[in-house]
Amino acid sequence: MTFFWSILLVSMLNYVAGSIANVEFNFATGAIISVVLSVLVILLGESLPGEPTTDH
Repeated sequence: MTFFWSILLVSMLNYVAGSIANVEFNFATGAIISVVLSVLVILLGESLPGEPTTDH
């Protein structure tokens, strides 16, 4: 699901920013960026602790 939402949101951002800058829409660039973003989000999620910490 992370990749699905990443590709959807990055493609939308790519389209809107490209329209504002008057640049041609390129799906491949958005797909590459979304794969990198997905990997970063998954790594960030795995690095966070899974169980609550105790108060001292």
